[in-house]
Amino acid sequence: MKTAVLIPCYNESKTIQKVVNDFRKVLPDADIYVYDNNSSDGTDEIAKKAGAIVRYEKRQGKGNVIRTMFREIDADCYIMVDGDDTYPAEDAVKFREAVLNGKADMVIGDRLSSTYFTENKRPFHNSGNRIVRFLINEIFKSDIRDIMTGYRAFSRQFVKSYPVLSKGFEIETEMTIHSLDKNFYLVELPIQYRDRPEGSESKLNTFSDGFKVIVTIFNLFRDYKPLAFFGLGTMLLWIIGLILFLPAFVDYLQSGVVMKFPSVIVSVAFFIMGALSLVCGLILDVIVNQNKKQYEILLNLLSRFE
Repeated sequence: MKTAVLIPCYNESKTIQKVVNDFRKVLPDADIYVYDNNSSDGTDEIAKKAGAIVRYEKRQGKGNVIRTMFREIDADCYIMVDGDDTYPAEDAVKFREAVLNGKADMVIGDRLSSTYFTENKRPFHNSGNRIVRFLINEIFKSDIRDIMTGYRAFSRQFVKSYPVLSKGFEIETEMTIHSLDKNFYLVELPIQYRDRPEGSESKLNTFSDGFKVIVTIFNLFRDYKPLAFFGLGTMLLWIIGLILFLPAFVDYLQSGVVMKFPSVIVSVAFFIMGALSLVCGLILDVIVNQNKKQYEILLNLLSRFE
């Protein structure tokens, strides 16, 4: 059973050698791939000297790197980890066992239940993780503890059937939502998290990348649950229409004359827009369900070639 360790990298010269060496020790039979994403500090050369298989992705962004990794590499178990030495390699053993024993299609390394909030020195990142976790668990009725962890393991079926759409750091959020929607086996395993060593800088921008993650959640909510998404729009439009309509209706009951024609006209417009929103949600919900059926057929076909 072939194991591939996937390490997307951008300017991680301070830590990449240790990461490769650590994973070589705990998974001596695994192929370790470092995908360099336009580094300018010699990350690729250091990784080669450490014994990793180095490849390149010129399109900037973690999502672009992972798309290329998933397309090019064949394995039975894929372990994805960041090259910043914040995740312990020892946990990869239990990650692999869960995948190869058929207990998980995706293993999530749960930082937030252990040391993340004490080790991480960026308070806005802590708040952002809590907000993202709350939104996804509420929208998708789940109980995932760590949505945005970069330490994961995947089955071959998940990797070869997963359509990577995100280009940047929002890829972890997309992965989690996709697996929830498609009913894959998810297992969360607590891991120890350590902050970056001195001299190593995070490439994650708290506000711009955080905004991209929120937009990704918004878009995937619309794409995966259109009836709920447009249903909320319908309720909002009808409430606004009702607020505009009620004063005119009360005046009519009291005087027998419609005194606020503009309010009535605008309220009717909101009622119509709400109805259109509901119809859009119903139509898109049928399409999404059909796509889910097609996806299940694809999974059945893929399983025949494994």
